[in-house]
Amino acid sequence: MDGEAQRSSASWENATLAPVDSLRSERAESPMPGLVEGTEPGAGQKSAMFVHAQSFEDLTAEGEDQRDAELDKSGECADELKVLVGEKSVEEQHNIDVTSESRTKEEDVCSEAWRSHRKHVFVLSEAGKPIYSRYGTEEALSSTMGVMMALVSVVEADKNVIRSIHADGCKVVFLTKSPLVLVGVSRTSQTDKELLRELLYIYYQIVSLLTLTQLNHIFQHKQNFDLRRLLAGSEYLTDNLLHRLDRDPGLLLSAVTCLPLASSARDVVSSGLQAAKSESLVFSILLAGDRLVTLVRKKDQFLHHIDLHLVFNLVGSSSSFREGEGWTPICLPKFNTAGFFHAHISYLEPASQLCLILVSTDREDFFNMSDCKQRFLERLSKRSAYQALKEALKCPSYSVEQVAIPELRHFLYKSKSSGLYTSPEFPEVYQSDGEQERLMGLYQDLHSSLHHPSRPLRSFYRCGESENLLAWVTSGFELYLCFSPLGTKALAVSAVNKLLKWIRKEEDRLFILSPLTY
Repeated sequence: MDGEAQRSSASWENATLAPVDSLRSERAESPMPGLVEGTEPGAGQKSAMFVHAQSFEDLTAEGEDQRDAELDKSGECADELKVLVGEKSVEEQHNIDVTSESRTKEEDVCSEAWRSHRKHVFVLSEAGKPIYSRYGTEEALSSTMGVMMALVSVVEADKNVIRSIHADGCKVVFLTKSPLVLVGVSRTSQTDKELLRELLYIYYQIVSLLTLTQLNHIFQHKQNFDLRRLLAGSEYLTDNLLHRLDRDPGLLLSAVTCLPLASSARDVVSSGLQAAKSESLVFSILLAGDRLVTLVRKKDQFLHHIDLHLVFNLVGSSSSFREGEGWTPICLPKFNTAGFFHAHISYLEPASQLCLILVSTDREDFFNMSDCKQRFLERLSKRSAYQALKEALKCPSYSVEQVAIPELRHFLYKSKSSGLYTSPEFPEVYQSDGEQERLMGLYQDLHSSLHHPSRPLRSFYRCGESENLLAWVTSGFELYLCFSPLGTKALAVSAVNKLLKWIRKEEDRLFILSPLTY
């Protein structure tokens, strides 16, 4: 392994994740459902910000060859184990301000309430040691996890792999990512592949805290090691990620949404980040709550949606970053599983929703990153774009009434080439948490139908008592629309073109069309 990996820092020169194909520069004059990727509304005009993927299937595909190579390399760093276990815990690394005792996990695992949860997630080691449970304590579930590991081992003994068990309306999905085993138990209508995607997110969350290299060292040294010792206090990150998986459309679509902002103001903000650069700086990310304002990256370096969602989760799960300038190691597992980047995380103002994340390859670069932030702030404060940005924060979304389509209540639209999506705020009928979760469940059902592993669909119309829904996927975009139950199928189909034309007209405000690089 090279010196960079031995110092547990990410070597961006060797981790380029570039687009497979260059984006098309031509743009369609009038959007139609058959638009090819690169010309749909919201498509970037210059280059992509994210790792390019043709479809949901590409984003969730297993990179087994890459994984095997990483496992081979991890054996060369056994001398790091003492440093990992003896000197620094994950709690210290991430300034965690929420302890495991504060989690509501005291449910009796034998109770009907525990059994009634629609989705359970378990993480254990290959030795059967419990690591994480979404509900209930790991100690109380140790025998249950032992049975799960026994099932995996019995099937592996016959040189096979257990993937899922279906029984009595319940799905049990297994994901083996040595040295961890993840199990999802669900009574939802999600497919195995959808559940597998959620387990992958949990796996990457754990890797982002420790790196795959360090995980392998731990269990190579001691197979029955209790990983909860290192993850103590970080469970709330996994809890919050699971909550996002149920509620955040971005994780469902493998995409990110932007703060609606005039393109002229966004360009000024982006150029300010571009000017405040440093040799070790790889990504500059400005967030407004759960929305992306802009992202500036090192040339030829691309961020994966999963990595950005993990950054969103880290920032959104902890209030400690509001207390000052944070400096935390973070592994971006879809970029490089072998080492840590170091992120400077701070809010532009104490009461602001604007959070700046500067990702560096140098662990000793805190003061340099702090200087980059100050240079960005000085440049931004002298321009009217800062005031425009503050005004945009007062209304971080938009109403579906602006689209002016009869009976349309809500929609999700994803541009495949840019990896960005847009959706309006929830209308009055979906203001409660329960109704929002129900609507997200309906979107998940549609998504599962479009991306079914054996019989995928291009479009799907569904009538219900409370709403009618239409899903449509092309090579350029994915679209999910929710109508009142008074809407008809003909109205829904005609609404697609009207909505695409509206998005095309507003794309400068809703998407980042010209991302910048250093």
